[in-house]
Amino acid sequence: MHIGILTGGGDCPGLNAVIRAVTLALINECGARVTGIERGFLGLVERQVRPLDAAAVSGILAQGGTILGTHNRCDPFHYFGENGADVSLRTVAFACELELDALVVIGGDGTMAIADRLGRLGLPVVGVPKTIDNDLYLTDRTFGFDSAVAVVAESLDRLETTARSHGRVMIAETMGRYAGWIALEAGIAGGADVILIPELPYRIEVVAALCQQRQSQPGHTLICIAEGAHPVDAGQVVARRLADSPDPIRLGGVGALLAQQLQPFLESEVRTTLLGHVQRGGSPTAFDRVLATQFGWEAAQLVKQGRFGRMVALQGATCTSVPISEVAGRNRLVPAEHDLLQAARSLGVSLGS
Repeated sequence: MHIGILTGGGDCPGLNAVIRAVTLALINECGARVTGIERGFLGLVERQVRPLDAAAVSGILAQGGTILGTHNRCDPFHYFGENGADVSLRTVAFACELELDALVVIGGDGTMAIADRLGRLGLPVVGVPKTIDNDLYLTDRTFGFDSAVAVVAESLDRLETTARSHGRVMIAETMGRYAGWIALEAGIAGGADVILIPELPYRIEVVAALCQQRQSQPGHTLICIAEGAHPVDAGQVVARRLADSPDPIRLGGVGALLAQQLQPFLESEVRTTLLGHVQRGGSPTAFDRVLATQFGWEAAQLVKQGRFGRMVALQGATCTSVPISEVAGRNRLVPAEHDLLQAARSLGVSLGS
């Protein structure tokens, strides 16, 4: 048995734990040969691979990023290196040349969409869900999310002390794309007074009223806002367009916009911190190490059983699998009736609405 592994899309903590688990499980349980595809699908297009054995994955469990490298622009069906040419058949041909029996693909919704299309061309694939945004469809949790939440929560702890010292309104802008999971969970963990998420458009006057109320006592306000959040009257996110990106809309800057909107209402100074890629970096939390290891082992079991075209998923407390075709290109947003939203409101946290 010869199995390939690649990591697609953005990096996040826990990728190496999955690579390690898949590799060791397949070697120890099946005597398989494992090959790492470098830089995501780019490695299949440009023939960049390397062998993986027990020594190659030793000591990488707690390491951030991915030892294989990744690429968030390479789509074999629209290859940027050849003016948008479809090189998918060439990609599958290279996998056949390597004599791969299956390809384990670790990534988010875009990566799963590509994996699904390659599977339809005859390449056996198994998916492992990865994204710090926690927005992948049909799985309750993705590895990397817990690590990102921990980073944001610690940042909020630090911002709260300076907010209190100076009597300021401090805004932390998180990642998350069009889903508010990071801002919601980190905002609760970090004791934010206001949490603004894409699923619940905010009213600036509501946020300003809370900040005004807190100017005298306790004298400061801590706001956690997701990059995809937007005001009710705006109806669209703050973003910029990128001509050379697979996702031409790049979110970011809503925290600065919120500061500009709030300042005229307040005597307190308003400051914004854009957390950005620090949420992706560093060592995974213990939770993510365990989840990534469990996902990697489950992916190896799917390979052993010949159950291709499926993605590992966590549903409740159970690790299972779902068809990749049902996940590809779809997102899981925060439901309006989610328990954490109800809890936040009950604790006096403003959701801006």
